[in-house]
Amino acid sequence: MSEHPIQGLMKTAMESIKDMIDVNTIIGDAVETPDGTVIIPISRVAFGFAAGGGDYEAEEVNDKACAPHPFGGGSGAGVSVKPVGFLVCSTSHGVRFLPVQGPVIVDRLIDMVPQVMAKIQEMVGQGKEDRLEKLAETAETNTNSQH
Repeated sequence: MSEHPIQGLMKTAMESIKDMIDVNTIIGDAVETPDGTVIIPISRVAFGFAAGGGDYEAEEVNDKACAPHPFGGGSGAGVSVKPVGFLVCSTSHGVRFLPVQGPVIVDRLIDMVPQVMAKIQEMVGQGKEDRLEKLAETAETNTNSQH
């Protein structure tokens, strides 16, 4: 039994979609900067597909072009690629995701937390060292005044 024309139509459309979309469409090619940071683009991909057709009755029985399946049909596909953000991998900041849209301020604040904590620890450490120095000076002053 020969293949129905709708099968060929769908096969061609699906192969075309397969050629259009692969994993590199979603996870883009990595780009390396001179300082060693690697940037990987991330996208959201959506696609749709429709096919349809129907047999019809040939006007002339002797019409060889329509034999054995007089058929009329069509197919269509649509693809949407939307950038979502970038995955940034660096030795100094680790791995971060930078979105293209959305609450960027919140993400920036979250990224700054380790730096803020380091500054606070540095300030507390300096305060502790200053207090120890003042205690040592006071003790030395008291010792000198007693002699």
